[in-house]
Amino acid sequence: MSGTLYIVAAPSGAGKTSLVRALLEREPSISLSVSYTSRLPRPGEVDGTHYHFVSREVFERMAAAGMFYEYANVHGDYKGTARSAVEPLLAEGRDVLLEIDWQGARQVRAACPQSVSVFILPPSRAELERRLRSRASDDAAAIARRLADSRVEVSHADDFDYIVVNDQFADALADLRSIVACQRLRRAPQLARHAGLVADLLKAD
Repeated sequence: MSGTLYIVAAPSGAGKTSLVRALLEREPSISLSVSYTSRLPRPGEVDGTHYHFVSREVFERMAAAGMFYEYANVHGDYKGTARSAVEPLLAEGRDVLLEIDWQGARQVRAACPQSVSVFILPPSRAELERRLRSRASDDAAAIARRLADSRVEVSHADDFDYIVVNDQFADALADLRSIVACQRLRRAPQLARHAGLVADLLKAD
């Protein structure tokens, strides 16, 4: 039985990373795919945990060989999801989660149509701006750019299978977990998981 590939995307400030982290803590059977990047590690980042760090030349060779589900040049550095980081886990029956942007999500859905995609929305534009400012990690110009980018990102929300509004964190997390539960209860995975039970129930008296 193959695992399920989950895609989670959102505009910056919607709370995607916090929700994904909380989901993974509560659903240990889901593995987070670690992306590849051509940039250098930042202080505290660990190769293989935060990213797979490779040179620009290595990344470009991997891309040319078709080794990525998706990749993009982000501010001069490449970032992408390698098939080798996902497919073996799916083949083992593990669920895998990709935390990527809408453009990467589009590429992955084209390569893996059976994937399940979720878009996270903030409850309002005012709250999105408040969250971005509360980070205290970006200057005014960066915040303005992220807010402008959010319009483009939100315009692609209808590309996704599910929409979760992150107003109250606990409710949004419960919605994410419900999506996972629903996927696991679909006919094909349930029949594969309980093949022995079904066979026993079908035995003649």
